[in-house]
Amino acid sequence: MVDTSDMLVFWAVVIARFLIPLTIPRYPLPGVLACLILDGIDQTIFQLFTNLPLEGYQSYDKSLDIYYLTITYLSTLRNWSNLYAFKLDRFLFYYRLVGVAIFEFTQLRSMLLVFPNTFEYFFIFYEAIRLKWDPEVLTKSKLITAAALIWVFIKIPQEYWIHVAQLDTTDWIRANPSNAFILIAYAIFLLGMAWWLVRDLPPMRPGLEISADPFQPASEKLPGKKTKINFPVIDSSERFFNNALVEKILLVSLLGIIFAQVLPDVRSSNFQLAIGTAIIIIINTALSHWLARRGTHWKSIIREFIVMSLVNLGIVLAFDFLLPRYNGSINLFNTLFFILLLTLNITLYDRYRVLHARNTNNNNNNNSNNNNNNNNNNNNNNNNNNNN
Repeated sequence: MVDTSDMLVFWAVVIARFLIPLTIPRYPLPGVLACLILDGIDQTIFQLFTNLPLEGYQSYDKSLDIYYLTITYLSTLRNWSNLYAFKLDRFLFYYRLVGVAIFEFTQLRSMLLVFPNTFEYFFIFYEAIRLKWDPEVLTKSKLITAAALIWVFIKIPQEYWIHVAQLDTTDWIRANPSNAFILIAYAIFLLGMAWWLVRDLPPMRPGLEISADPFQPASEKLPGKKTKINFPVIDSSERFFNNALVEKILLVSLLGIIFAQVLPDVRSSNFQLAIGTAIIIIINTALSHWLARRGTHWKSIIREFIVMSLVNLGIVLAFDFLLPRYNGSINLFNTLFFILLLTLNITLYDRYRVLHARNTNNNNNNNSNNNNNNNNNNNNNNNNNNNN
């Protein structure tokens, strides 16, 4: 019989792994670092404080890793004002997600080396810069250089060590304590690389920007006040089939396929899973458009999540009721676990995309105004030259 204290420790860790990622949108750097640390020590906690077998936990551990990385990506929709950094980070996120999916299909560990998790460390780099600088100081060349250095000098060695060579750092140092000096030297090299990246940035601003408010155009900010943004369910003027719907289907389908490979007792094929995911997202989007036409606004993200969870729960129960009549079935526990994560991702995506769209439009307007001002200045100069 499983000891009660063992289960308390187990559920404390699992709940923490669910809840801590939710801090990332508001506190990006502390949140993602806490997730990294907890991901690294969770199994050590189980080994030290419980007698639980960990074979079954491995599958859920992988799912929870993808879960927190997805929330990390979604937080960039909410917070990042540097649009080139956002586009680069989005590419790195989907590149890694595709790599994980290929690995789960093939079990070729080299795929994790070819598709390294550069996304996570690039996110940390950006948020570390945001602590002391406005991220707009990061030029395209500096962002590309940072991503390349992280890819080559941090992630490829790490992915090779963990997934290809399958070495344990503690055992490596225990076998030869002098190996610790190699790690120290490499850490100093990485610190020097970080200094080289930031050496030519403008002077640092006072204090630390630990929390992240949703990006707002400067014209909408009021001194000493936080503007409360009223979130429409969705823009009712938007086309139903648009880029956002395609990205949601792509994102959640990839997540579903990865979860299907790592969760036990999943009986659906990847094609069936992708179709089922697309149906749920289309139903959710149709509901959002219907609510938008009625002028509905979400006052709370929790309320939005609860409403959409109930809708998706109803869809799952309908499938559970109908499929046995056609010689089909679903694993209800795994399906509910997946639907919970799916609903959370859809809710965060829809809400944060509103902020990202405001950011994009504001940047486009600023660029247009700057171009108009430059054209006016050129015309004035030409007129002055003609008068002379």
